[in-house]
Amino acid sequence: MTDSEPQAVQITEAGDGITTITINRAHRRNAVDGPTAKKLAEAFLAFENNPTQKVCVFSGANDTFCAGFDLHEVAKFNTHDKEYKGPIIDKEHRVVGRNIGPMGPSRMQIKKPVICAVSGYAVAGGLELSLIGDIRVVEEDAVFGVFCRRFGVPLIDGGTVRLQAIVGLGRAMDMILTGRAVPAQEALQMGLANRVVSKGQALAEATKIARQLLTFPQACMNVDRASCYYSAYNATSFEDALRNEFDEGIQVITTESVKGASKFSDGAGRHGAFEKAQI
Repeated sequence: MTDSEPQAVQITEAGDGITTITINRAHRRNAVDGPTAKKLAEAFLAFENNPTQKVCVFSGANDTFCAGFDLHEVAKFNTHDKEYKGPIIDKEHRVVGRNIGPMGPSRMQIKKPVICAVSGYAVAGGLELSLIGDIRVVEEDAVFGVFCRRFGVPLIDGGTVRLQAIVGLGRAMDMILTGRAVPAQEALQMGLANRVVSKGQALAEATKIARQLLTFPQACMNVDRASCYYSAYNATSFEDALRNEFDEGIQVITTESVKGASKFSDGAGRHGAFEKAQI
């Protein structure tokens, strides 16, 4: 498989601990082909494995988040052609314990916070990619949708799993069965968008939130984050979810909680104030 687009995925690792991952395929509205999917997965794995990087901002260049998988490549489906750039999941594109999906990181539960900055279209596989974010900051003219419904392309990058967990089964079924366009304000109402901002401001706002997350004790924040996902996707019962929450959370008491409680005792963070309470 050749790679004629070395800049299809752009990565910036800032000294403050924020990694920005950007899809950049203007000629395809940031639709993802096989090589791009592999680069995206590798970028998120590198973010996870770099202890200096704490929060990821995930965006699309060219005023579009992602238009899904590149259907021009799906149309040429032939996994035996060495020039084929369509969806492939095989041993070559697997990482032990971190399986790569057709869209790249779409099957992964990223181990550190991810904030998606959504502009333009986040549709089909692009919608699925946006769902790996913990928070979606959405521009006022952005559009979500299962546009692949029109072409008989199924959701195989986590869409049927994550979407219903985020917006509820009824709303997910509405989107999945009809394939209709969901504008930013409706996405906000249903919980698919967390914040709606003016056109051109999603990346800046997502980065602002990322900087806020950097100020918090990281172990505590990440253990709470992981507990939420365990409860949503892995817990076998209410009691199992509570057990996991306690067993994992108790481990940060001595490392971060005692120090934080001492700061509060000394006067920081009273009456809901954040400024002096943060690390």
